Order: sequence, then C-alpha cells, then structure tokens
Amino acid sequence: MEALDRISEFLNRVLTWIGGFFLTGMIVLTCANIIFRMVWIPIRGTFELMGYFGAIVTAFALGYTQMKKGHISVDVLVNTFSTKTRKVVNVINHAVCFFFFSAAAWQIAIKATTLMNTGEITETLRIVYYPFTYGVAFGCAILALVLFTDLVRSFMQENEEKS
Repeated sequence: MEALDRISEFLNRVLTWIGGFFLTGMIVLTCANIIFRMVWIPIRGTFELMGYFGAIVTAFALGYTQMKKGHISVDVLVNTFSTKTRKVVNVINHAVCFFFFSAAAWQIAIKATTLMNTGEITETLRIVYYPFTYGVAFGCAILALVLFTDLVRSFMQENEEKS
C-alpha cells in the first residue's frame, strides 16, 4: 500500500507541476493578447491554445485534488448515517468513481488514437489534437489510480477494525 501511495503521490506532483506550467502559459497568453488587442493586433489562435491548455490544467489537477480531498462533496445526508454506513457509502463511491474514470480514460485514449490516425488539426494554428487528448486521458487514469488507492485504503481500514 505504501508503494502505491508513493507512486500516486509522485505522479500527481509531476502532473501538478506540468499543469502549473500550462496555467502560467494561459495567464501570460491572456495578458499578452489583451495588450496586443490595444494596438489592434490580437494573437492568432489564442482561443485554441486556451482550450488546449485549460484541458491539460483541469485533467492534471484531478488526481492531486482527490488526494487532498479538495473536490466538492455534499454530505448533508451521509453525515446523518452511522459510521459503518458512511464507510460503506465511501467504499461504494470510491469503487464507482474508480470504474467511471478508468472507463473515461480508456475511451478518451481511444478518441485520441482516432484523432492521431486521422491527422485531425485545428483551423487557425494547425496544431494536432491528439497529444492534448492523450493528456486528458492520462489525467483521468491518474485520478482512477488515486481512487483505487482510496478504495484499497478503505478496505484495509475495515480489516484493521475487525482484527
């Protein structure tokens, strides 16, 4: 379990740094575009790049946010349950989310492969789609890894309590 945690934490830290780099690029691009628009020369392809960079930033932050329990959760109803029932709900939630994001990563990777095989590019800057699509698939896969570690941890806690 400890090895799985270390791998997950390392991958999420790397993705967070890469996402931060892309977020910085979005900020610089936005500011530059605003300044250049003042002199009537907007930067070509800003809309395309913001979409690509935003997808990478979002996908790469998913796993880290799950590790830090930073996702929004509405637990008004769940908090009224007993401790045992809450643990069961958490296990079910981690399992469902793990399978959902595993399937999402798989399907997005299939879409990326299709985009790669067809040579799909953007209109303005002629940038290929598939590397960014693979990036989103990888972000979903890393979130699935974090959810899997949460699921395993939930089972291990229950086994320790029974002992």
